[in-house]
Parts: sequence; C-alpha cells; structure tokens
Amino acid sequence: MEKVEFLILRNLLYNEEYVRKVVPFLKADYFENFNEKVVFEEILNFVQEYNQPATREVLCIETEKRQDINDSSFQEISDLISSLEESPSEFNWLVDTTEKWCRDRAIYLALMESIQLADGKDDTKGRDAIPDILSDALAVSFDSNVGHDYLSDYEARYESYHRKEDKIPFDLEYFDKITKGGIPNKTLNIALAGTGVGKSLFMCHVASSVLLQGKNVLYITLEMAEEKIAERIDANLLNVNIQDITDLPKTMFDSKVNDLAKKTQGTLIIKEYPTASAHSGHFKGLLQELALKKSFKPDIIFIDYLNICASSRYRAGSNVNSYSYIKAIAEELRGLAVEANLPIVSATQTTRSGFASSDVDLTDTSESFGLPATADLMFALISTEELEGLNQIMVKQLKNRYNDPTVNKRFIVGIDRAKMRLYDCEQNAQQDVIDNGQEEEYNPEEKPKKSFNDFKF
Repeated sequence: MEKVEFLILRNLLYNEEYVRKVVPFLKADYFENFNEKVVFEEILNFVQEYNQPATREVLCIETEKRQDINDSSFQEISDLISSLEESPSEFNWLVDTTEKWCRDRAIYLALMESIQLADGKDDTKGRDAIPDILSDALAVSFDSNVGHDYLSDYEARYESYHRKEDKIPFDLEYFDKITKGGIPNKTLNIALAGTGVGKSLFMCHVASSVLLQGKNVLYITLEMAEEKIAERIDANLLNVNIQDITDLPKTMFDSKVNDLAKKTQGTLIIKEYPTASAHSGHFKGLLQELALKKSFKPDIIFIDYLNICASSRYRAGSNVNSYSYIKAIAEELRGLAVEANLPIVSATQTTRSGFASSDVDLTDTSESFGLPATADLMFALISTEELEGLNQIMVKQLKNRYNDPTVNKRFIVGIDRAKMRLYDCEQNAQQDVIDNGQEEEYNPEEKPKKSFNDFKF
C-alpha cells in the first residue's frame, strides 16, 4: 500500500493546483522519515523561490548541495526522487487525504511535545502551554480563504447583508434600540461609571436576563467574591430584596431556585480571581477547563471589571504607562472575544472630574483613552441626586459601532437597587431628557424653515 507521504511528494512535483492548495499548510516536521523530509524541504524551497513546482532534476541537484547528508543518504534520497513518477489522482480526494494526514501528524507531534513538557524536559515552555499546543493541533485545516474579493464575491456579500446576525438581546427597550437588537459576537462592550453608580449592578442584571433567555453565561469577578455576585443575581432572579436574602427560610430558597431552573436551559458560572492577577490568558485557560470538565461553552462573558485585570503582554510592576497598559488589556479582551466567538461585557471607572459630572464624556475614561478606541460599544451610566430620588439612571452613548450614536444619545432606565434590577421607564421619562437625539414629531402649525433658495445674492 502506498504511503500518504509518498503520494504527497509525488503530487507536489506534477500537480500545480495541488501545490498551491496544500503547500501553505504542510510542514517538514510532519514527515517522520528523514529522506522524505529532505525532499519536501527542497520542494518547498523551490516553490517559495520560483513560484512553480520543482522537477526531479532540480531536486537531485539541490540535494547534492546539502551539507547535512552523507553519500549513502544521498543515494537513498536520489532513489526516492527517481521513484516519484506522475500518477494522477482525484483532486478533492487527494486534498482531503492530505488534510487528514496533516491533522493526524500535528496531533501526534503535539502529544509528544506535551509529554516532554509534563516530564519537565523543556526549559523554554511550562506545563501551562499544553492546552494551547493541543488546541492548535486540533485546529489544523486547509482554509483557502485569503480575503474578500470585492468584485467576485458580491453574491456572498449581498447574502451577508440580509443574513440575520446572531445577537444577544437586552431586556431593556432602549439598549435594544441603540444596538439594533442586541450585542453581536466578537465584540467588547464597556459601561463607564463612577464608584457606586451601578457598574456591577448593570452587569449582574444583564447576566440574569441572558440566563433567562436559556443561554450560558460566564461571570468573571476580580472585585467582589463569587458569593457576593451570586447574592446580587439571587436578588434579581428570585425577586427578593438583597437585604432579605439571608432571612429566607431554606425551603423557600430551595423552591425559588428550583422554579428558576425550570424556566431556563442556560447555565451561569461565576469565577473569582484576585484583583490584578488574571489576564486574557487565564480566561482562555478557564474556557478550555470549563469545556473539558463541565462541557460548558459560554454564550457571553462578563468581566467585573477591566481596569483591575492584568495584561498578558506587560509584566505586573513593569515600567509602562497606564495608557498603554489599559489599552493592552482592552485589546487582549477583544481578541479573546474574537477567538471565542462571543461578546464580552465589562466596565471601567470615570476620572475624578467625571465622577461628579452629570454629562460624562469619553475624556472622562480613567487611566487610558486607548480603551474607548478599542471598544465596540461604550456608554456612560450617570446618576444625580434628582435621578436617584426618582429611582432612575441616565445612559449616554459614547461610542457605538452598531448604530448611529446620535439617535437616542441619552435615555433613562429605571433602577431598583434593592433587587439589583433595571427596568424600562415610561415614555414621558425619555421626553424630559435634553438632547436625546430622538426624531421630533412634525408640527404643521410651525413655520417652515427657510431654505437657501430664500436668500438673495
């Protein structure tokens, strides 16, 4: 039976379409036999240098120039090259067979490397690298997509315009309006607020609403204990004042939780990390661990909150300014959102001037203006004494890649701090907001505005 390696080498000489399809994905390490590896390396060098398949004559000449083979090895390699005769194979079968062989070899090599790491025989990497090594090997595939051809791919582009995007909707009317139905995957969404205004309350409320939609939620906290976050979500979902939860009889608490479990097919996992100790690499490892141990894949991640995360690129205590550090954290979290194909929701603090302001702006973002540059959606949560007395909170759009941020630029939502819950206000509450960006109703009695045609020159 012919070896797959021999089949690959032969077609690399005689099938140009096959060469252009598979060469970007083949690696010399995949070839276990030294002679086959040498032949492949020379084929690859020629293709990269001259952009066309090599010939047997070229391989013989180039092999003879090598300094890492002796006379007997050269003779064996020459015999191998001579045996590579043209023999056509069905193209799709050939590509599929090659892809499977590459994946099998990648997994085998990854397992061998993981064993070396587990035995402590590699000084350059630690055991923490094992999940990434195995994940990369399992992800080996022949992806031919190298970009969008504007003129040739117009049909696919048209279909994408009319394809319903997978979004996670809010249970709040105006948040749904400004995001056109919810937040999409591969995005970073940031709430900006001062201390005690309601960052964690907002995230706990949205996490609760997403759970009730039957989706899986991962809530990562670096500020409060897991139990404190769970207590806030209990207040929201069980419809109990947070101060009264500890007074609930065990039977009543069990009954409420069991009733809740019947309403949703989703799962909520809360994971606590020490402040400023965890970064996107830890979160990625957590996702892999949850998938292996609990078969849990989140639909959305909440991180409470961004400024007290660590950066995977900058060492803690290193001489780096806050702008670069916080921007790096934001970029790493957005990269995690793209890699995991889900939305991430987090929060950030206002500056001291922004804390007392009733009209927070992007410049009031604490520590780094690089954060709003990275976020897809950013909004401020604003509380004043007047709003507090009405049990309301103002939301102001600061950046929005999903919709026009000047429409509904400001709006009001109700807040029930005792039950850690947000709710929609009546429409008249929105009309009192100055510069809310909503379209004004047409009044026929108003005099029409003058146009440029009315001016005399």
